[in-house]
Amino acid sequence: MRNETKKLYNAYVARIAELNGIETGDVKESFTVNPTVEQKLKEKVIESSAFLGMINTVNVEQMEGEMIGLGVAQAIASTTDTDSADRQTKDVLKLDSRKYKCEQVNFDTHVKWATLDAWAKFQDFQAKLASQTQKTIALNLIMMGFNGTSRSATSQASSNTLLQDVKKGWLQQMREDHAKGVMNGASTDNKVKVGKGQGTVQNAGKGYENIDALVLDAVDNLIHEVYQDDTELVAICGRGILNDKYFNIVNGADKATEQLAGQVLVSQKQIGGLKAIRVPFFPKNAILITRLDNLSIYFQEGATRRFIQNNPKRNRIEDYLSQNIDFKVEDYDCAALIENITFEDAKE
Repeated sequence: MRNETKKLYNAYVARIAELNGIETGDVKESFTVNPTVEQKLKEKVIESSAFLGMINTVNVEQMEGEMIGLGVAQAIASTTDTDSADRQTKDVLKLDSRKYKCEQVNFDTHVKWATLDAWAKFQDFQAKLASQTQKTIALNLIMMGFNGTSRSATSQASSNTLLQDVKKGWLQQMREDHAKGVMNGASTDNKVKVGKGQGTVQNAGKGYENIDALVLDAVDNLIHEVYQDDTELVAICGRGILNDKYFNIVNGADKATEQLAGQVLVSQKQIGGLKAIRVPFFPKNAILITRLDNLSIYFQEGATRRFIQNNPKRNRIEDYLSQNIDFKVEDYDCAALIENITFEDAKE
């Protein structure tokens, strides 16, 4: 690291210490991130991703507790013959005593000295250094939410390239806890077939003529009737479902270089009457039908830990950051997962 770069790096460390109310030397040891800084970091992570800005992010004080629920999800209008009975209130929130459990997830990163030297000429050196961590966390949250299937004591990134073993995500929890809301072709060779002749009487209705018929059927049979006509329902599609030409980029970031973490692709056409969107890391041949605010990430307040060190042995600076988080589908009745979709015409 050049001397000029080292001065900028030291100023960056001093600024982190100042914001967290600690001594500069304490940054090299594990410290609890100041609540205001913690909230700002979360906001910056969300701002770097259009998708994270569309879903639910919840701050909670306790590591474990009851979920907040989706909102009004039942009929509350009624009549009562008060000559014979008292009127009864109903909870406007649909709460079913399901719980969240925030667990530690590490977001440990490093930046090589050579990269820092290249950034040193820019006036926004500190912002560049901070934004790299923020965008990486955003992408990793999305990746875990859609691909997490288990939690290992020590995760193995080499064999779980989509973070499958860090934390159970939304889709896996649906598979385990709400199997009746999952269509995976279990009775048809683990294939949900879409194509000419697949939905005919001759084929015993084992498939679907087109993707619209599939989505309509899923809404009618897997989504609770309270939500079936909800105009906020969307179909999150894998890249194998709709051709790229149907999508436009919707991005919350201002700079083209920031598009990767924030991009959400919105289809120019609906499927099954629902707006179709694509987001990073969603399984290729799957569709998730839900309201976006039905997908939640819980963050435990006051549980963010961090330390930063310069490591001359590896020619890099290292940033160790951990947060306690959980992924939850607030109301399973408002979610349907379709997996193993294949496009093939029925045999004549």
